[in-house]
Amino acid sequence: MARHLKLLVQRWSSRVFSVEVDGAPRYFGVREQLRGEPVPPDVFSEVQKQDRCYSLLVCSGDRVTGDRFHWELRDRLQTQLPPGSGLRSMSSFIPDQKGSLLKGYFLQSRAGNSSLIEDILTDLEQRNPVLVCSYSQSEDGQQWTQCLWYQSEENRVRFCVVPSETPKHHPSVLNMINSDVFYSLQEACDVLKQCGDIIPETRSVLEMLPSSLDARRKPDFPVIVIEGLDATGKTTLTESLRDSLGATLLRSPPQCLSAWRGRFDREPPLIRRAFYAVGNYITAGQINQEASKSPVIVDRFWHSTAAYAIATAVTGPLSNLPHEGAEVYRWPGDLLQPSLVILLTLDPEERKRRLRSRGLMKTDEEEELDHNKLFRLRVEEAYRRIVGPACTALDASPSADLVLQQALLLIRAKCHL
Repeated sequence: MARHLKLLVQRWSSRVFSVEVDGAPRYFGVREQLRGEPVPPDVFSEVQKQDRCYSLLVCSGDRVTGDRFHWELRDRLQTQLPPGSGLRSMSSFIPDQKGSLLKGYFLQSRAGNSSLIEDILTDLEQRNPVLVCSYSQSEDGQQWTQCLWYQSEENRVRFCVVPSETPKHHPSVLNMINSDVFYSLQEACDVLKQCGDIIPETRSVLEMLPSSLDARRKPDFPVIVIEGLDATGKTTLTESLRDSLGATLLRSPPQCLSAWRGRFDREPPLIRRAFYAVGNYITAGQINQEASKSPVIVDRFWHSTAAYAIATAVTGPLSNLPHEGAEVYRWPGDLLQPSLVILLTLDPEERKRRLRSRGLMKTDEEEELDHNKLFRLRVEEAYRRIVGPACTALDASPSADLVLQQALLLIRAKCHL
C-alpha cells in the first residue's frame, strides 16, 4: 500500500480532482507552488472561514475489492460523521489516461467538529486502502492548501489548490469499458468469479450460462428487441407482438436470474453491471434455441444494460456523455445481434402518470428517472447513440392497438415477416 501511494504521489500535481455538487462535477487541481494571484476553486466557494474540508480516495490495487470498499464507505461515513458534514462523491484522475481514476468522497467540518472528523478519518486511513487529504484556507480565505496524510504529520506533503479547466472527458468516460459497460462475456465472468467467496450466488449465476455461444451464427428467424424506459408500454407491446407473429417472448434479464436480482442490486456498480451483462449472454443462449423454431421478441436486451450504466456513471449535462461514435456505444463482438431494435418513446409527464397508475415498487434507477431530469435525458441519449444495431424510435403515446400496428409495419419492412 505504501509503495502504491508513493507512485501515485509522484504524479499528484498532474491530477484533476472532481467533486459532485448539485448533480454535476466541479473541478480543481493542485500545484507544488502557486503562480500568480490565488483564486479559490468553485467547490470551496460556500465553505465558511472556520471550516475545514477533507477527501478520501480509495487506492486499492484490486478493482473488485476497491469497488466494494468504496460502495460500503459511504454508509460508514454517513453513520459516523457528525451532521452537516456535506458528504459528496468525488474522484481524482489524470486527464486522457485510462486506468487513472480514483473514487472517493469529499466532506467538510463545521466549527468544533474537526477533531471528531479527523479521528474518524485517521482510523479509516490506518485500517483501509484510502488516501486521506485535508484542506485548509489562508487567513484571507483566498488560498487553499491540500495536505496528504499518507506520511507522519511532520513529513506530510502539501500542495496549493488551484482552479482547473473542465477536462475534455468526464472522469468516468475513460474507465467505462469492461467496468461500467462490459464488452465480452469473459470480462464479466472474471468479475463474478472474483466475488465467489463473498457472494456465493455468483456460482449459481455462472452455471446458467449455455455451454457454447456463437455470436456469428445467424438465427433462422428474426429477433426483435423492444426497448424503452419503464411505463412506455413494453410489456403490452411485446405480448401483442408475440400473439400477432406467433413468436416466442423472452425477457432480459432472464427469468432464471430473478431469485438473485435483489442480491446483486445491492452490490456496487462493477459487480451489479457484471451480473446484468452475464444475464444478456444467458438470454442470447435462449434466443439461439428459440429462433430456430419461430420469431423471437425480447423485452429489453444489451441496449438497456449499456444505456443505464453510461447514464449512471456520467453525471451532469448531456455534453458530459462520451461523444457520438465512441467505443462505449458499440455492440459487443461476442453477443448475438438482434434483427431489429425498437425504442419506445413517451412524453415524460405521460410516463409518470402511467407509473403512478401502476402503484408498483420502483428500482433505484426508476426513482432516479422520476426526480432527475438530466439522468433521464442521459439514458434516452445513450439509447440513441448505441450502434450495431441502432434503435428505431417509435412513439408510444397513441393507443396500444395503434402502437402495435406501427411496430408491425417496422418489423415487416425490416424483417420481411
